[in-house]
Amino acid sequence: MTASKGIFVDLRQDAPIPLAASFFCAPGEVLALVGPSGSGKSTILRSIAGTYRPHGGIVRVNGDLWFSAAEGHYRPPHRRAVGLVFQNYALFPHMTAAGNLMAAMGHVRPTDRPRRAHALLDLVHLGGLEGRRPAELSGGQQQRVAVARALAREPAVLLLDEPFSAVDKATRQRLYREIAELRRVLEMPVILVTHDLDEAALLADRMVVLHHGQALQSGTAEEVTSRPASPAVARLVDLRNVFPGTIAARSEDSGHGCIDWSGLRIEFRDGQGREVGQQVSWVVPDGFVILHRRDRPSRGEHENPVPGTVTSFLAIGQTAHLTLRPHHAPDLPLHFSMPLHAARRNDLAEGVAATVSLLAEGIHVMDGQAPPSE
Repeated sequence: MTASKGIFVDLRQDAPIPLAASFFCAPGEVLALVGPSGSGKSTILRSIAGTYRPHGGIVRVNGDLWFSAAEGHYRPPHRRAVGLVFQNYALFPHMTAAGNLMAAMGHVRPTDRPRRAHALLDLVHLGGLEGRRPAELSGGQQQRVAVARALAREPAVLLLDEPFSAVDKATRQRLYREIAELRRVLEMPVILVTHDLDEAALLADRMVVLHHGQALQSGTAEEVTSRPASPAVARLVDLRNVFPGTIAARSEDSGHGCIDWSGLRIEFRDGQGREVGQQVSWVVPDGFVILHRRDRPSRGEHENPVPGTVTSFLAIGQTAHLTLRPHHAPDLPLHFSMPLHAARRNDLAEGVAATVSLLAEGIHVMDGQAPPSE
């Protein structure tokens, strides 16, 4: 896709860093590149900024060609209208907040730079702190200055490279809210690199899941985390209930069917038709694993009941994280979470027998072999 507005990236190479990633980001859209360390996220960002030159591919911004390996075209970094925010801020320590912004305004008349710097600092809620140097600012304030400095270049694309990893959790939450507000007034594509899925889901319109430089799936956070394209994607987005199975039955009309899961039949409502006897993988997000309550039954308890024994109970805040070893397949543990008060009300603890239902609407069937259960 090469729309006249927005950024189109298609990068290909085998070595030294494998790359096989293609995506488009529209103006005003936030696209997150997610994946573990070494997945190629920062290399892609560097390729867009021009500080890395891949062997193959293309980078086009607003219809303007920045890089084309086939045509031998390469625009150097200083001629690319890129705003880049680093995880370590990279501010000039001897300059004030306003001075850091004005240093990025080579395209602005000198007499207009102070006014522009003050306006940008107001935009990131730092009005009145124009004269402070980085050492006189908190980590969150330094990150806001870094964002304002990136915007001072009036970029065609804004690149955020793990921008919140160096601040504490409370500051990170405040920055999330401010970036969410700020993006409403941004008219350029924003590409966010992060290994934090919650961060990507909170800030991004879409995400691209990367592994060893390859884009495995793109879509909204809900699409990727509830309908992963493969078992590998399911693991990368931290879905732990990934299992092997065999198609035991299916309806020609609806596409619904049953999976044989180590001798237990599991109903699913997947519209993609697969042949009976086909080896598949399937996943159920822990939000679709429902405990059978002892005080009163729920409507979903007739769906895919799985009896077993609780072998792990971990309370984090007001949430209980549990592991159930199914009686029919103890080596294939189910993981789920629930409010801590509900877990206690049902007397759940390690060693206690319990039954859960796997809601058919949440079961997603995939081709490919499931990786070993953790």
